[in-house]
Formats: sequence, structure tokens, C-alpha cells
Amino acid sequence: MSKKVKPENLAAAISEAVREYTAEVTAGVKKDVRGVAKECRDKIKQKSPARPGGGSYKKGWSEKTAYETTNDLRITVYNRTDYQLTHLLENGHAKVNGGRVEGRPHIRPADEHAEEELDRRVKATVKKG
Repeated sequence: MSKKVKPENLAAAISEAVREYTAEVTAGVKKDVRGVAKECRDKIKQKSPARPGGGSYKKGWSEKTAYETTNDLRITVYNRTDYQLTHLLENGHAKVNGGRVEGRPHIRPADEHAEEELDRRVKATVKKG
């Protein structure tokens, strides 16, 4: 609903409208980032290799807020239990007695999907305004 603004108050009215829009969009984008981070964690968990009966690597995936300000939010998806294995399982490694173990990509596909999904969601959020 629009309201009448006197010419001398126009600058203040425009400034307030931009401030409100920015706050709404920022809150929406932060919500999108949190949602995509959770989806990324779940997708990695689902595709992670697990030993029969064990599975601490698979269960160890989590996300945490690495940095947050009023206009910025960074969330890290990480393995809290077996972080040392992420590179080896993702890319493969040499065996002790020769030969190689093939990698099982589970992090990169989830990361790429998260990038695309976040881009799509942010565009929609900004469009809604």
C-alpha cells in the first residue's frame, strides 16, 4: 500500500524503502543458505561410503556457521569424526602393498548441486523482494 510523501521527505522515504527491501532480501538469502547447507550435508551423508557395522564416517557429516554478519553468512559442511578420510575416499589412494583404491566421489557432486540450487533459490528470493 503506497502512502503520500511530501517532496521534502522523498529522500528519507526512498532510503527507508531500500532499507526494508535489503533487510527482507538478506533474511531470505540467509534462510536459503541454511537450507542448501542442510541439503548438501544430507546428500553427502547419503552418498558416503560406510564400512559394514561401522559407519562413523557416514554419520559424521555436519554443518556449522563459519562466519555471520548482518549481510553475510558462510556455512561449512564438514566431517566431525573422520575428517582425515575425506580426501582419500573422494579421490582414491595407494594401497600399502601396491595398487590403488578407486575414489568414490560423494563430496564434489553434492557441492556442485548445492551451488546450482543456491543460485536458483537466491534468484527467486531477490525476484520476490
